[in-house]
Amino acid sequence: MEARVESKNLQAARERLRSLFGFDDFRGRQPEVVERVLAGHSTLAVMPTGAGKSLTYQLPATMLQGTCVVISPLIALMHDQLRAAQANGIRAATLTSVDEDWRETMDAFRGGRLDLLYVAPERASQPSFCDLLTAAPLALFAIDEAHCVSEWGHDFRPDYRQLRPLMDRFGDVPRLALTATADAHTRCDILEQLGIPQEGLVVAGFDRPNIRYAIRHRENPVRQLTTLMAEQPGPGIVYAPTRKKVEDLAAKLASATGREVLPYHAGLEPEVRAANQARFVASEDMVIVATIAFGMGIDKPDVRFVAHAGIPKSIEAYYQETGRAGRDGDPSLALMLWGAEDFARARLRLAETPEDRRESDRQRLDSLSSLVETAGCRRAVLLKHFGEDPPQTCGNCDNCLDAPDVVDATETARKLLSAVYRTGQSFGFGHLQKVLTGGDDDRVMSRGHDQLTVFGIVGAEEATLLRPVSRALQARGSLVATEHGGLMLGGDARDILKGDAELLIVKPPKKERRSRRSRDGGVNPIGDPLFDALRELRRELAIEGQVPPYVIFHDATLREMATSRPATLAELGTIGGIGTKKLEAFGERFLDCIRRH
Repeated sequence: MEARVESKNLQAARERLRSLFGFDDFRGRQPEVVERVLAGHSTLAVMPTGAGKSLTYQLPATMLQGTCVVISPLIALMHDQLRAAQANGIRAATLTSVDEDWRETMDAFRGGRLDLLYVAPERASQPSFCDLLTAAPLALFAIDEAHCVSEWGHDFRPDYRQLRPLMDRFGDVPRLALTATADAHTRCDILEQLGIPQEGLVVAGFDRPNIRYAIRHRENPVRQLTTLMAEQPGPGIVYAPTRKKVEDLAAKLASATGREVLPYHAGLEPEVRAANQARFVASEDMVIVATIAFGMGIDKPDVRFVAHAGIPKSIEAYYQETGRAGRDGDPSLALMLWGAEDFARARLRLAETPEDRRESDRQRLDSLSSLVETAGCRRAVLLKHFGEDPPQTCGNCDNCLDAPDVVDATETARKLLSAVYRTGQSFGFGHLQKVLTGGDDDRVMSRGHDQLTVFGIVGAEEATLLRPVSRALQARGSLVATEHGGLMLGGDARDILKGDAELLIVKPPKKERRSRRSRDGGVNPIGDPLFDALRELRRELAIEGQVPPYVIFHDATLREMATSRPATLAELGTIGGIGTKKLEAFGERFLDCIRRH
């Protein structure tokens, strides 16, 4: 009997999916999550970015009695989702510190006139908000970015720990926790912290097949990023490690490319930061250079690339940040530029980490090192980290597309490590290189390092391997930077010296591998007058409605219009992404545009 009831729920949900969002069917594990929500079962859904997590509560919220309370970490994210929900005809509102219409919002909630109410965890934990919730029926608690509740997650936020007492006050209201990044340990912690039973776990998988992963050594970041921007003309995000780097890169990239490139970091005036973010969200080709403070609050589907100008904090952070590319499902690129000094600084910071977290943070750094140094499939390393069993190759990462040469550099590594040890573990790479290659250098001579057994033991051909070997050893922690810039032995250095461990490295390419992708990822038509006219109309409607262009329609919807050329509203309504509300609001203007071309 229960199965038949759930099947009817799902059938009704599919009908609502078509009329509300304009989609013919669900994707991935969406139907399982939606069915659980409609049946009143608490659920933790681990779904990759771009898999449609918000739909799993927005759709049921229009079918259930009462209001769905959505707890989301950032105001910008709430407002992005609010615009998208309202454009589809969903009755939604936000209750945040910047909303001047908070009285109207509270009245609408009390009057049962809201499907969705978005709030931040800080507000949700206040007694006054709990009192407000008693004034009207509740359909669901939806907790977005649920990994923030776990100390094992990469972005722990204490305010999330206050959600359980709130939800326990309304014990008959189901809970839906959503995240894109949670390993097995973090998933268990989320279930416990939010009071969701183990059988409520739904893991949709972590693969984002439309994202091409590429990782390269950072040689000249401005030149490398300029090349990327020339190959990827759509919107992009560049993550830089410091505020100073953000400002510097933004200015240099804007100068080098002529594109609009703006900075974003916590040191900017709040109004400047908000304006830069708003311009990026509304843009179809702008690039923003930011610290990791930027991104979680962005629900922009058409980001064509995400680049890291340095290593992220962990594989979880990398997955979360790169997942901001290609949320619309179109081809996108994730590029990481790294240097040995990135790992050196990260390992030095481990000493400042609380002792109970130090080992887990070290393991995260080691996992990131494995991703950077692998000669195999990047996607396979990523997916294995999250407990999946992927194929050995994916066909859509730099190593799969252009297999690198792998060199057994164990002997060179032993020579370098030996030189570090024999010179007293206090000199930098430049000095060690001169010692090993027998350089005629006053500093080497004055310290008597020309008398060491390691002096001059590396010939000219082998010398080209010294720098990549040094990078690899620092990435895996076999060499550790001192606070004065020297190098000392660490990790498995002694095992390498004794012959109990080996070092395989990717041979540096003579020329940097270039992207094979054409404009717009080779998806959008180039020089098609109708498609260009549809984009221009979308831009005009976005300005009129004061919303980003993607809130009107995604590129995929415009491509289908340009291909099928519908002649009537009924034909236009069959195109994916056009629900009833949008058909009524924009249909005639798009049909007129198609007729004129």
